Amino acid sequence: MWETIRITLQLAAVTTIILLVLGTPLAWWLARSSAWWKEAVAALVALPLVLPPTVLGFYLLIAMSPSSPLGQLAISLTGQSLPFTFAGLVIGSVFYSLPFVVQPIRNAFEAIGERPLEVAATLRASPWKRFFTIALPLARPGFLTGAVLGFAHTVGEFGVVLMIGGNIPGETKVLSIAIYDHVEALEYDQAHLISAGMLVFAFLVILAMMVLEKKLRRGPAHGGRS
Repeated sequence: MWETIRITLQLAAVTTIILLVLGTPLAWWLARSSAWWKEAVAALVALPLVLPPTVLGFYLLIAMSPSSPLGQLAISLTGQSLPFTFAGLVIGSVFYSLPFVVQPIRNAFEAIGERPLEVAATLRASPWKRFFTIALPLARPGFLTGAVLGFAHTVGEFGVVLMIGGNIPGETKVLSIAIYDHVEALEYDQAHLISAGMLVFAFLVILAMMVLEKKLRRGPAHGGRS
């Protein structure tokens, strides 16, 4: 059980870090770009929200197969294929949780508006400086929401991780699959124990996110009054 918990938390942590690194520039582009095709990109990012996890997992499994370019690259670099490995789980989780991280950050960037960035530009701040000193601090609530949602959503994954990672104890078996195994074996006490733990975890995560986000949003206002 502890090994399964470790794999689940490790998968969620690694996935969240990757999503923040990749999702931040993508969210910034979606918030700032005037390209006519940006909403098509946004629709692709949001696909996992409506696409059945098994469909996404099936196509990712094909994309990572040993005969695919990605699969051949992985074999040449690591000596093993991606399906049914922890690395494969990370790739699948990144795609599956992408909209839960990108959308809150995009909304936060859009909420900043043009005025603060224009003022910084008149003070001769470079685009990079405007991004790091103005946009990122003002978008902190969006980053918090995205990180928490990405982490929690990865912890609760089932269909995608089952399709890509299978059910290998000590390597790809996560908590959601462990619940399925216990139910299938009619071991309801064990399934109830894990399910109740994940229910409490989800409630505490959402509660903490709401409290912290509220504090972050109130922080600048309080600072301004002081």
